[in-house]
Amino acid sequence: MTDFLIRCFIKNYDQTQNPDIRSKYGVLSGIVGIILNLCLFTAKLVAGIFTSSISIIADAFNNLSDAGSSVVTFLGFKLAQRPADDEHPFGHGRYEYVTGLGISVAILLVGVELLKSSFEKIISDQQQTTFELFSICILAAAILVKLWMFFFNRKLSKKIDSSTIKATAMDSLSDVAATSIVFIGLLITRFIPTLHIDGYLGLLVAAFILYTGIQTARDSLTPLLGKAPDPEFVKQIKELVLAHQDIIGIHDLIIHDYGPGRCIVSLHAEVPSDEDILQMHDSIDIIELELRQKFHCTATIHMDPVDIHDSFTENLRQTVTQLVSQVGEELSIHDFRIVHGQTHVNLIFDVAVPHQYKKTDAQIAAEIRKKVQEYNPTYFAVIQVEKLYLDTSKQY
Repeated sequence: MTDFLIRCFIKNYDQTQNPDIRSKYGVLSGIVGIILNLCLFTAKLVAGIFTSSISIIADAFNNLSDAGSSVVTFLGFKLAQRPADDEHPFGHGRYEYVTGLGISVAILLVGVELLKSSFEKIISDQQQTTFELFSICILAAAILVKLWMFFFNRKLSKKIDSSTIKATAMDSLSDVAATSIVFIGLLITRFIPTLHIDGYLGLLVAAFILYTGIQTARDSLTPLLGKAPDPEFVKQIKELVLAHQDIIGIHDLIIHDYGPGRCIVSLHAEVPSDEDILQMHDSIDIIELELRQKFHCTATIHMDPVDIHDSFTENLRQTVTQLVSQVGEELSIHDFRIVHGQTHVNLIFDVAVPHQYKKTDAQIAAEIRKKVQEYNPTYFAVIQVEKLYLDTSKQY
């Protein structure tokens, strides 16, 4: 059914890297969610009123909030497609992340309200419910519908790698658990009428809803705050750049996320210093174009010339690399060069330091300078310490 809907409503559905196609997946998820959740809300509300069950009524309003969340999803993907403007030069792609956060807030509000209603029913000791066969049928159908919605949204989220649709899928799964609890509680009421557990079942449903809200909020906040890129994506960028024979190595790779399918990639590419600069510049332009075409990203590459035929510099670079590793195995160097003076030699290089490293930048620089001086008193290390955003030497 999912594949059928995708083929019917999304043209060129296999081009999932295209922002326009991504938007259509989000719109499809939103429309399906609005229709099904409104149907479930109406059916459960009627069932809850007839059975005087606070847990069924609460479950109904949970579906109403899901319908509202689907509207937010629909609008979020639409807004994300707005073109860049003077105030937002990188586009509006992060609306999708904001949408996911909005869904999380809605889920949490429903959970809090249900928690409050359930406590009130327990305290008032008015937990008597009436068993109705049609209510059982409605809840059973709701479980099946929500289970299908989970698989439907999970498949869509995997196709376009969307945290918003993934949040919708997880919300559907929590609804399955919540409605199942209410379903079991209604069956217990049928066979043990004196056992008043409706309020307690409401607490369980509220716990499921609150847990889902917290998890989806975390998933939505992470890309807004700036999460580390997918290691597979980093590997693909590295392989594409190093596939060109003119490129010796890369460092200072940074990936800026401005919404799904909208990222900016910047890196430093090391090239032989004795090659024609115009030819090297042309190679860099070709790599930027390939990155843009393959990953639908904006790429900016800085060219770093490296003298590959100077054995003295290369041997000294390897020596300094070993000295730096003695200070910390996680540390790495790049942009190594030598400036000869009459009384001393300046070794100029950058040191990349992982985030949350236990030593300060000043401590790291001081220890490296000491190591270099111990190796050769005429060597002076001129160091620029910088944070390591992505380890390009790592095998992903």
